[in-house]
Formats: sequence, structure tokens, C-alpha cells
Amino acid sequence: MVCKSKHPRGGNGDGLLSDLPNRITDGMVSATRTAMKRSKTFAAVEGRERKGGEGGARANFHTPTVVILIFLLGFFIYEEERAVKFRARSFFSSSSSLPECGPDKNCLKLSLLVTPEPTDNLAPLETPQPTEQKPQSRIAHHEEDVKTENRPAAVEECDIFNGEWVLDNLTRPLYEENECNLLSTQVTCLRNGRKDSLYQKWRWQPRDCSLPKFEAKLLLEKLRNRRLLYAGDSLNRNQWESMLCLVQSAVSPDRRSMKLSGSSLAIFHFTDYNATIEYYWAPFLVESNVDDPSNHSLLNRILMPESIVKHAQHWKGAHFLIFNTYTWWLNSKNTRVLRGSFDEGSMEYDEIERAAAYERVLRTWANWIDENVDPNQTAVFFNSMSPVHSRQEAAIVMSNDWNNPSGIKCYKETTPIMNVSAPLDVGTNRSMFVIAQSIASRMRVPVHFMNITTLSEYRKDAHTSLFSARRGKRLTQKEMANPAVYADCTHWCLPGLPDTWNELLYARIMSLR
Repeated sequence: MVCKSKHPRGGNGDGLLSDLPNRITDGMVSATRTAMKRSKTFAAVEGRERKGGEGGARANFHTPTVVILIFLLGFFIYEEERAVKFRARSFFSSSSSLPECGPDKNCLKLSLLVTPEPTDNLAPLETPQPTEQKPQSRIAHHEEDVKTENRPAAVEECDIFNGEWVLDNLTRPLYEENECNLLSTQVTCLRNGRKDSLYQKWRWQPRDCSLPKFEAKLLLEKLRNRRLLYAGDSLNRNQWESMLCLVQSAVSPDRRSMKLSGSSLAIFHFTDYNATIEYYWAPFLVESNVDDPSNHSLLNRILMPESIVKHAQHWKGAHFLIFNTYTWWLNSKNTRVLRGSFDEGSMEYDEIERAAAYERVLRTWANWIDENVDPNQTAVFFNSMSPVHSRQEAAIVMSNDWNNPSGIKCYKETTPIMNVSAPLDVGTNRSMFVIAQSIASRMRVPVHFMNITTLSEYRKDAHTSLFSARRGKRLTQKEMANPAVYADCTHWCLPGLPDTWNELLYARIMSLR
């Protein structure tokens, strides 16, 4: 685009550009008329010369004069037109001569004003066609601008937790339930009798970027000679099993193995990469009376908020640490804090408000991380709350607010919450969320706070519900007939939502240098 500007030779404000065609045309018409007059005069003189007489001498005088005048006139017209065109070209070629275009200025398209290269043989002045005279370099640059403006943001610059669920029948699920023999009975919903499988086919789409495709071999290469360890409650175990299924197909069965180290640590080893993906059971992160994974069904849960070394000794040396703690805090409004220690046989405890106890525990965890983790060697992640889709109304938990009157808790839920405009309220303890986020943000060692809460709250359909297991056994028919008591609305089917958590984790890990 080029703006019109006043020119010293213009008198109406339009300047040289708008007056150029008229000036050239007027000059040619004027020259033609003059030549015609001279030609008529020349013809008349020649006529008199042929007749002879007293005008002969005068005719001989005018003939060379007329010829010279016509020649000079033609030369003048030729040079004047070249000068006009040169001034026009000079106007376009000088960037300093172009006034800045703005919304309040009258701008013209540059493609309509480009003049042809100078030539000795003058051709008739023609209006260029817009499609033929577009500046090609600017078109290419403009297309690049569009690509840049529409290009998704890089994952490390994007809020990957802000987005929407998209039904995807082509790329989901990322693996088949019956192809992964590493899953516990608790999460194999189809094998446990669930008839619908739509819950497996939802893909998380961040609003401002796209998640990278999960590449198992790339992750294993990143983990070469390294340890990745999940530590926390059964939701982190849920995610650990998901990760094993996501990567196991990249390695032949004879090049991978599982072993237990004590009762709380499970280690999955990939021989060719000398890499491990591990899980450590510590539902409160600190010491508690439910630290035995085979004997933890205790209602009176007691913990030691400032005691973490017993567990943390197993975390040392890991290169990727993924923590969580939430679900085991929900069975009572107050938390029992032990006086003394379990080693001393203490049984007395104090009851304190749940949020206060949660903050004490996370401060103990944060202090240990800051004192024992080298951020140049280890990346630390903390998963926010995994929601529980249960609602209590009188004696029965219903899901009437999810437009499913026949549903009880999360039972019979087959689609996500689709109304994303309304505020979500599925009972998640947001005060605990704020505590975790605040502590993680103020630590010396950088912590990647994985905000999986809101995106998971939409997934009321993805729980194991009645298609789960208790103490390693599938529910009986009698138990399945009582969803208000037995529907598991805490854990998640696999394949399913925890695969998305791992996709988010994968995006973060692969972006690390």
C-alpha cells in the first residue's frame, strides 16, 4: 500500500500520482493537434510551389523550417514523457518519499501503481492488472505472517491445563486394555463388565497449543540411565500403571522386568535403556499408620506431619519425581496427629483442622526437596487434586445435577460434563489446592505444578464405578446392586484419564533441556 501525497507540481492536492495519466494524455493530444496544423500548412505551401508563381520563393523558404519544427516538436514530446515517467518511478523507489500509511490517510494499493521498466520504444500507457502486478515478495511475507499468527504456541509457553475435551475416534485410546497385562484388576473396567467404551476416546486439547504426540521410544531415550518415580497415594499408582502401558509396547517382553523393593516400592526396569519407572506408596507423603500397602484399610488414620525421611530415602537419586497426596485426607474434617512416634509405640494423638495438617505436611515435604534435591539433576512435579465425583443428598448420593436422574454417584455416567460455561462444583477441596500451589511456587527447587484438577472434574464418566475391584477381587453381584456404597468414584479406568495426565507430564519432561 502507498499513500497519496502532495507534490510540488500538483495544484489540487492529488499530486503527481493521480495527475500522471491526464498529463501524458493532454501532452500527446496537444502535440498531435500541433503536428496536424503544421502538416496542413506544409501541404498548402507545397501546393502553391507546384503551381509556381510569385509564391514559389516563399514556399522554398517554409519547407525546411516546417520539417525542423516537426522534428523538434516530436523530440520534445518524447523527452517530456520520459521525464514524467522517471519522476514517477523515482517516487516509488524511494522509501523516504513514501508518507506513512495510517487509518486517517488515503492509501492506494502499490500493485496498481507499479510502472514498467524504461524502454527506448514507448508503448501505449496501460493500467496494470492487479493480479499480475502484486509484489510477490510481500505476498510470501504476508503468508508467513499469517502462519506465525496462527501457529500454536510452544508447549513450554502454553497453559496446557486450559482447554477442552474432544471426542477422538482415530487416535484414542493410546493402547488397548487387553494388550497391556500390567494393569491391576481395579482399573480394567471392560474386563470387569463395563459395556460402554466411549470414556476411552476423549482427547484433551489445550486452548493455545497442541500436546506433542506421545512417543514411547523418545521418552525412554530421555530416561536412559535415569529413574522416573511416582510417589503418593493410589491415584499416583493409577498414573504409574498408565505410564507402563504407554511405554511397554516399545520394548520386547524379554527386555523389561518388574521387581519389588520392600513392600512400598515397585520398580519397572527397561534393560536396553537402563531406565526405570517406579512407584512408591506413601499416601500422606509423611509417615502414617497406613504406610503398609497390603494393610492400609484403617478408618482411624494417624500421621506424623514432620516425619518424612523414612519414605524420602527411597526418592533420593531419582531424576524425575512426581508427587501427590489428597484422597486419603477426605474421610474426616479433622486430621489425627501422633504424639511421639510409631517406633516408640505411641498411640496418643491430637486432632487438628485438616487444612492446617495438610499445610504442615507439605512444608515438611518442601523442606526435604529443597535440602536434598539438586535441580540440575532432578525435575520435580506435583500433581494437584484428582477429583471425586460423589454427591451426598440425605442418605443417597445422586447425580441429578448432571442431567442423569437415574445415576447414583458416578454410576451410569457415560459422557463428560459438557457444560463448560457453568462453574464446576464436584466437591473438590479448593482450599487444599491453594495450599499446595502456594507452597510449590515458593520453593528453592523449581516444582512443576501439574494442575490436573479442573480438566479431570469434567470426566465424571471415566471412573471405575462398579467395574472395579476391592482387595484384588471384582465386585460381587450383591455389591454391584448397591452403587451408593460400592461405586468407586475415586479411581479411573484404564485406558482413560490418567493417560492424559501422562501426556501432560510427557510434554513437560520432553521440553526440559
